[in-house]
Amino acid sequence: MALNPSSEAESPILQRIAISLQYEGSFFCGWQRQTQGRGQSVQAVLEKAIAALDPHRPVKAIAAGRTDAGVHASGQVVHFDCSGPIPASRWAPALNGRLPGSIRVREAIERPLTWHACYSAIYRRYRYTIYNGRRPNLFLAPWSWHRYQRRLDEQAMAQALSALKGEHDFAAFQRAGSRRSHSRTTIQDVNIERDGDLLCVEIQASGFLYGMVRLLMGQLISVGEHRLTPQRFEQRWRERRRDEVREAAPPHGLCLLRAGYPEDLFSKGGWYDCQPRFALATCDPPPDPPPWPQNQ
Repeated sequence: MALNPSSEAESPILQRIAISLQYEGSFFCGWQRQTQGRGQSVQAVLEKAIAALDPHRPVKAIAAGRTDAGVHASGQVVHFDCSGPIPASRWAPALNGRLPGSIRVREAIERPLTWHACYSAIYRRYRYTIYNGRRPNLFLAPWSWHRYQRRLDEQAMAQALSALKGEHDFAAFQRAGSRRSHSRTTIQDVNIERDGDLLCVEIQASGFLYGMVRLLMGQLISVGEHRLTPQRFEQRWRERRRDEVREAAPPHGLCLLRAGYPEDLFSKGGWYDCQPRFALATCDPPPDPPPWPQNQ
């Protein structure tokens, strides 16, 4: 007997949702779901919230970049597929009602099923915040690296940064355990700005190696404190001297500022430079750095 077509279950219509996501990394073991007990990941918490709203299919959230444990994000971009009745415009408030306060969805839109949060991205941009005042500040501590020993020489740091632009092999700034087949990437833009005792370093690239920004910042601080010349800094990464790159900057000063795409996806208010910059009323700098070492 022929089946009545109307009695057959209709295949669900898939939607691909892209969201602009913020999270405070202090509470998580990083973006990526962990196979062993290393604490909660942002991915696992987000996927659980999505599954509660769309329980008809397995959930996998894909991010533009995998942030490490303790690293923040103000404009992370994530996509997931859903088949329920929730329209794209309602996903942001629906998810925020089920997520902890340390994770916020700023905006949600629908994208074609061929669009991919990671593979469609043309850049990722990170900001590292350094507090260069003498005294500790409780309100800056979760979001910046406190360097109080010497006043950082931001002009020397800018000189060291400028040579990074372009496509290079950055194996010196790659942590062990990376699954990448090579260590080449293209740095598109670098910038450092000082506002009193606060310094912001921004680096934009087509992609980043595992642990790259934190290792790079550890070396850059040595330049700012005159323990390493800009020339020696450049020599280390050009000659891929990973054994000489020992200190990594702490994760809490680092924030994934945004991921970018060929087309505009979100409103600027929901995605662009959503990490506030701090401002202090007074300056209280530490002593100037010593003269450059003579043996470099």
